[in-house]
Amino acid sequence: MHAIDLITLGDELLLGIRQNTHLLWLGDQLARYGQMLRRNLVIPDDPVVIQRDFAASWRTADVVITTGGLGPTSDDLTREVVAAVLGLELEFDPSIEATIKTRFAQLGREVTENNLKQCYKPKGAEVLPNPNGTAPGLYLEHAGKILIMLPGPAGELQPIWRDAVIPRLRKADVLAERTPYLQLRTCGIGESLLETKLQPIFARQPKLHVAYCAHQGLVDVRLHVSDDTLKLEDLQAIGETCRAQLGADFVGYGAPSISSVVIDRLKALDQTLAVAESCTGGLLADRLTEVPGASEVFAGGVVCYTNRIKMALLDVPSALLEQHGAVSAATAEALAEGVVKHFHTDYALSVTGLAGPTGGDAATPVGTVYIGLRSATGVCSRKLFYPFERFIVKSRAVNASLDALRRELAGI
Repeated sequence: MHAIDLITLGDELLLGIRQNTHLLWLGDQLARYGQMLRRNLVIPDDPVVIQRDFAASWRTADVVITTGGLGPTSDDLTREVVAAVLGLELEFDPSIEATIKTRFAQLGREVTENNLKQCYKPKGAEVLPNPNGTAPGLYLEHAGKILIMLPGPAGELQPIWRDAVIPRLRKADVLAERTPYLQLRTCGIGESLLETKLQPIFARQPKLHVAYCAHQGLVDVRLHVSDDTLKLEDLQAIGETCRAQLGADFVGYGAPSISSVVIDRLKALDQTLAVAESCTGGLLADRLTEVPGASEVFAGGVVCYTNRIKMALLDVPSALLEQHGAVSAATAEALAEGVVKHFHTDYALSVTGLAGPTGGDAATPVGTVYIGLRSATGVCSRKLFYPFERFIVKSRAVNASLDALRRELAGI
């Protein structure tokens, strides 16, 4: 294992304006190749703090990754401060200037003077092309260590990492050639029950390391060994035993989204889907359309937040709403029936509920959710209860509805 530090820069991270998604994404990327971050420092755009914390990491780490602070504005100081700590001059790179000018010309804009500060790099650093922005990444092997400097926007950072950084870290023997662990994704089973079901299998392998990670109705199980007592083929055999034990709760190996599993299955069956959403406000449709090629099977959806829209667009009877309420099994089923009728699809999902924080009562408390599923065999619904924050209620409701369809499509 190599000592790898991640330094994420930006006042917006410490002010809570933006989430530190780089830790999650880069941590996962490194784990895929047998490495783990030693630590992550989140620091402001302050040259004194950057100097202090970068110098501390550089003294003891094998690899230091920085994100942010490479842009054209006055608060983008990472490049200058890091070069000073390393005792390296900043040199102008004409290739960066040419790339910036080409990009601005494509956008029909003039290059302002401050953009040219992005053309400087610490002496000896390699330029990592950034096809999605003006600030390139930088890669430097210096004093037996590796420095990787990446722009802050995720849409720029991630392609640079995949296309330019991973090949260089493999060449430097920092990253393994293949994933050294096996991960199983499950849904519909809690973390504690999952461990109870799988523990007899794991007990037969005393050197097997097992880690659980629960998130919004999904639970991942990661299996790995720290020596050569078990090969990847052995892990795969253990995984197959776990898969048989889990049955319908097994989603797939790795980290497949439930939406991608559903879309792939619909494609294989040449069948279609539409959705009707109330409390999730379009999140279900968003998850489905995140999957490339979803348009082949996903017809669309309706966000019917008010009763008026439920009646006007999906023909939900006013008498049904008055008798049962908008948050009910009857309404969930009516929404699913309505969306199938108007979109002419093979399947429909519906979600209605109370995401909170207000609006509930003793009979229907906040966190109550009903999901509806319409298929060729008819319509059914399921009541769920999530006593959590609003965004968690919405996310869990989406995962539960997709999981209901996943099981239906698989016949389990």
